[in-house]
Amino acid sequence: MSFKALQIGQYTIPVPVVQGGMGVGISWDRLAGNVSLEGGLGVISSVGTGNYQDKQYSNKLVAGRPLDAENFYSKKGLMAIFENARKICGDAPLACNILYAMNDYGRVVTDACEAGANIIITGAGLPTNMPEFTVDYPDVALVPIISSPKALSIICKRWQKRYNRLPDAVILEGPKSGGHQGFTYEQCIMDEYQLENLVAPVVAEAALWGNIPVIAAGGVWDKNDIDAMMALGASGVQMGTRFIGTFECDAHADFKNVLIGAKEEDITLMKSPVGYPARGVRTNLHALIETKTGPAIKCISNCVAPCHRGVEAKEVGFCIADRLSDAYMGNLEFGLFFSGTNGYRITHLVSVKELMEKLVQGE
Repeated sequence: MSFKALQIGQYTIPVPVVQGGMGVGISWDRLAGNVSLEGGLGVISSVGTGNYQDKQYSNKLVAGRPLDAENFYSKKGLMAIFENARKICGDAPLACNILYAMNDYGRVVTDACEAGANIIITGAGLPTNMPEFTVDYPDVALVPIISSPKALSIICKRWQKRYNRLPDAVILEGPKSGGHQGFTYEQCIMDEYQLENLVAPVVAEAALWGNIPVIAAGGVWDKNDIDAMMALGASGVQMGTRFIGTFECDAHADFKNVLIGAKEEDITLMKSPVGYPARGVRTNLHALIETKTGPAIKCISNCVAPCHRGVEAKEVGFCIADRLSDAYMGNLEFGLFFSGTNGYRITHLVSVKELMEKLVQGE
């Protein structure tokens, strides 16, 4: 059975698979460009763009790391990533994932629009003022990430009242995704918060606002999972972790090998300076955090507002900007390797083209 195309605003995604926006540097030009080329929606992460192409797009470095949000979220780096992705996918729709919790959120949204993003995706918080930053770019579609019908209702009410617009689609992310969760530790394992139990209520809420397309995310792995989400009323799915197992993924080869070598029990939740539980592969970093012998926390990049300039980083024992950047560069000693619950199922690398074919046709 072939899938129905996914419509997000004025943009048609032939294969209703949105590639998750994974930062730092896991989904940049090569991965996103190739996903869009193959008919899905490639998503460029806006996180850590000052690290792109060996930090040549960061105006100022301290201890080899981009200084402050202006350089960590480098406009020049983001522009270059989009330019290079366009060389791969041409005019196919491209999205940009921008964390609501980041410092300089509004500026980065505008940067992404200027860089040529067709769609902006935002999670890590409730983006109630998201449309404010795209007034000059009316063709750009807006897609918030939510975790409940209530969150969708709040966003729709505020957007409609303040901006006279509604989301072009929403991504409903369940608690099996990689990286930060929109749930407490306890909720992550409770039945009522599992994705399969959230889709129908969110689709029902979306129907009240004009049948906003709902994209299901978190633990989606293969065609059977996609079929199951569609049967519940989803219009598409988002998948992040499985795309790490592709040749084109922008992650370092050692990052991919961490997942290939991971066992199911190695993928765990941990505290994060962002204030949400985060899921990744248990590696050497976890042992260092537990013994309080991890790298010094200096808050060079000032990446996310909830961290309060390193206060929360010191509380949990690591700087998330530094550790994700280390993972992107393949540092096995200090890197933080995010993964969804299914990351251990990656056993070898395939091309994006082959993966997309598997997702459409089945294994």
